[in-house]
Amino acid sequence: MHKFTVWAPKAMKMAVKIDDHVYPMSGPSDTGWWDAKVETAGAETDYAFLLNDDTTPYPDPRSPWQANGVHGPSRVVDHKAFQWNDAAWQGPPLGGAVIYELHIGTFTPEGTFDAAIGKLDYLFDLGITHIEIMPVAAFPGDFGWGYDGVALFAVRHTYGGPEALKRLVDACHQRGIGVLIDVVYNHFGPVGNYANMFGPYMTSFHRTPWGDAINFEAAGSDEVRRFFCDNALMWMRDYHVDGLRLDAVHEFVDRSAIHFMEQLSAEVDVLSSTLGRRLILIAESDLNDPRVVTPREARGYGMDAQWSDDFHHALFTILHVEQGKGYYDDFGSFADLAKSLKRAFVYDGEFSRYRDRSHGRPVEGLSAHHFVCFIQNHDQVGNRATGDRLEHIIGLDRAKVAAGLVLSSPFIPMLFQGEEYAASTPFQYFADHEDGELRKAVSEGRKREFAAFGWKAEEIPDPESPETFNRSKLNWDEVSQGKHADMLEWCKQLIHFRRSSSTLNDGDMGHVEVSYDEEKRWLVVGRGLVTVLCNLGDEEMRLDAPEDATLALASRPDVRLDGGLVVLPSNTLAILTVEALNP
Repeated sequence: MHKFTVWAPKAMKMAVKIDDHVYPMSGPSDTGWWDAKVETAGAETDYAFLLNDDTTPYPDPRSPWQANGVHGPSRVVDHKAFQWNDAAWQGPPLGGAVIYELHIGTFTPEGTFDAAIGKLDYLFDLGITHIEIMPVAAFPGDFGWGYDGVALFAVRHTYGGPEALKRLVDACHQRGIGVLIDVVYNHFGPVGNYANMFGPYMTSFHRTPWGDAINFEAAGSDEVRRFFCDNALMWMRDYHVDGLRLDAVHEFVDRSAIHFMEQLSAEVDVLSSTLGRRLILIAESDLNDPRVVTPREARGYGMDAQWSDDFHHALFTILHVEQGKGYYDDFGSFADLAKSLKRAFVYDGEFSRYRDRSHGRPVEGLSAHHFVCFIQNHDQVGNRATGDRLEHIIGLDRAKVAAGLVLSSPFIPMLFQGEEYAASTPFQYFADHEDGELRKAVSEGRKREFAAFGWKAEEIPDPESPETFNRSKLNWDEVSQGKHADMLEWCKQLIHFRRSSSTLNDGDMGHVEVSYDEEKRWLVVGRGLVTVLCNLGDEEMRLDAPEDATLALASRPDVRLDGGLVVLPSNTLAILTVEALNP
């Protein structure tokens, strides 16, 4: 026996359809819920809902599995049937995390959860503490990034479905690796979004880049908020996921007395206490508003951390000048990078030329461990015209400098799949939209977007082409070859040095000292017992070394200590230490 429920406050009648049988549902309740008990239904039963007199069966908005794609019937999943092996799992602390972002479809040739398990020993040896998986909720088409999800409770069937995701999480925990999943609560995808047929999940009162906003504050919003909170809790409870990364929270339009993020944070804390393990919420926000990561007790929204875009923009623009490239026009100086290292936000009330207004608010009294830093991620690589990676743009030496600054920063560092070995494969934007007009609009829109920056139409990969998807798959054969092996060893040394250094795990931004020379293009970051020096100028630099310091790591073998000076050739980074490292 299985009890089917669905929220459909405007429906006059509802039924659940299983094979050729139709079972009328009781309702609606005062809050708009319908239900029906079916004695013959259970795990693996396929079902769909009938609304009013419409004879078309629709999938459940809370479907736990769309085994035949987002347009087919939903399937019942028994989450209690899986045999977990992680009863003692607690998870690594967020403050000491080294995160690795990956896309299941391109991380391995097979593009499945089970195939990803085969790479976990590699990630463990690299020193990764958490993997962050791009969205795995069901989305239409044969391939995509996952940000057009429409069945948010259902695990993508081509990746392996619910059981395979559980196997991956369980295998990660056996190796001491935490799992974070990217979730999209700011919009539904344009194809296969049946949820709004059942209730007011969307509102036309507010608009986002994707159309109508999620209804977080208007009539019916209690159940809409419940939908998204329950979704978050499901990943952590039923799939044993350790945390979530919330996509683009700046597109949440919520003027409620209790903001959706605050509600979600409180409910996740309750679940954490119930399960007895630490759960994490990481936001993507371009608001430069510290309230996002301020604890609820201090009148904040209670997210544990957020992505640090200002650090990325500041670092990228001193590595590579991109004039006329939108938000990059607000950056480009060593002073910006220095401020991002000491204050997290470069724009903390400053006037932004890109926005043509003042932007942001100062970060005060918060640990750097509330901010995730990176020089590559799916957006910063995939949203480039050809998906070229950092090493493709600036060369290996400067890419090593970038990795050194990320992995020695006071923030939580994150790598993007393949970055650690300077992957030759690009990561391009790909999406298999089923609607012909939409496919054409996306392909042509991509070409028009980059034509404004001087790209020829034939140079822009067609996002709707399977070749674009396949081109973005990592080539693991090159890991042990030439410059790829060199970069991998460098990143491995940096990560292991960071994880063994109490100084580099100190999140107090008041303990960070930065000096620089804009003209000669050198930067020195003092982290207490550790000093990071980099030279991005065209000439060799000789910079003062702290007394009794030893050269812990260098991006090239020609970096050396010479008396009380460290000699840095062009485009090199060195880490000095007087610290006794942990084993």
